[in-house]
Amino acid sequence: MKLFLSKINRTVFFIIFLLSSWTTVLAQVKLVSWNIQNFGKSKSAVEINFIANTLKNYDIIAIQEVVAGYGGAQAVARLADELNRKGVKWDYVISDPTSSTPYKKERYAFIWKTAHIKKMGRAWLEKKYHLEIDREPFYCTFEYKKNKFTVVNFHAITKSQQPETEIKYFKFLPAIYPDLNLLFVGDFNCPQSHTVFNPLRKMGYQSILVNQKTSLKQQVKNNKHLASEYDNMFYNTSKVNLLNKGIISFYNNFSSLKEARTISDHIPIWFEFSLN
Repeated sequence: MKLFLSKINRTVFFIIFLLSSWTTVLAQVKLVSWNIQNFGKSKSAVEINFIANTLKNYDIIAIQEVVAGYGGAQAVARLADELNRKGVKWDYVISDPTSSTPYKKERYAFIWKTAHIKKMGRAWLEKKYHLEIDREPFYCTFEYKKNKFTVVNFHAITKSQQPETEIKYFKFLPAIYPDLNLLFVGDFNCPQSHTVFNPLRKMGYQSILVNQKTSLKQQVKNNKHLASEYDNMFYNTSKVNLLNKGIISFYNNFSSLKEARTISDHIPIWFEFSLN
């Protein structure tokens, strides 16, 4: 009888352990960011389906380079609809066009799984520095298990235009939004090693990627597909715990970089984290 009860106790302990482990896994958020080149009406149904399959295993999707004119918002809606067809409910929000000059205007988008991620309040474009930053960042606050965090979605001007002249204003944002847990994500067109990020580092921010190239070459050279270290995410180490991170080498699904670049000239980057 004692042996029987002992076995039951071990079984109950094992079940509790499994449930505890499962809860721990659910307490993690997986955020993916992707500059999807010219994301608009030019993307075919096949390409939208490919993008959905690439991103479906993440909780929140941050997209840069959504076309500002006709077709951009519709492309985001098409992607969300395609994700919804894969068995999980998603919702989305799209920014107004940025305040930059007409040929640089873009939108941003967030798409998230509604089962355990909740959008808090309205998303907004940065107003204070909209004159200093061509494509001012797009903020959206999310809640997961009563923990809130705000993703700051950003696409900098090109390297030749010196993106550091825009990024330098990011050091002021934590003070402007002292009650928000800011995560800066997107295409900075600038490597994380640049000194412009030093003020954020002094505040406790770290990049998820180091010496990781994220833009595609025109052609494969010396078996290398990636060109520049542009995309990244920066998080406050006192508020966010990095659990895992990486890139998605989607180009491996294509026979050439020319083919892959019909999807985008950047690869997605991802960040799995928990919140303090």
